[in-house]
Amino acid sequence: MRLNITASSQVGEIVRARRKAHKLSQAELAARLGISQSRLSVIEQSPESLTLDRLIALANVLGLSLVLQDKPAREAKSSDPAW
Repeated sequence: MRLNITASSQVGEIVRARRKAHKLSQAELAARLGISQSRLSVIEQSPESLTLDRLIALANVLGLSLVLQDKPAREAKSSDPAW
C-alpha cells in the first residue's frame, strides 16, 4: 500500500484503518505504544498534535514505513510550500 498524505487528518484515518486491519483495539495499540487509550483516541480524531517520534512509533507497530521523496516535477511546481 502506498499513500500520499496531503493533510494531517489523513494520518488519523490511516492509523484507525490499520489498527482495525490488525484487529487491535485502541487499548491494545495504546499499550504497545506506552500511551493511554484516550491519547490514542485523540490521535485518531485530531492527529495535528502528533509528534514525529510518535508517528514513527505508530508506523512501526502498524507495519508501515515513512518515506519522504521528491514530488514529480509537474506536481512540485504547483504545490511547493513557501518555507
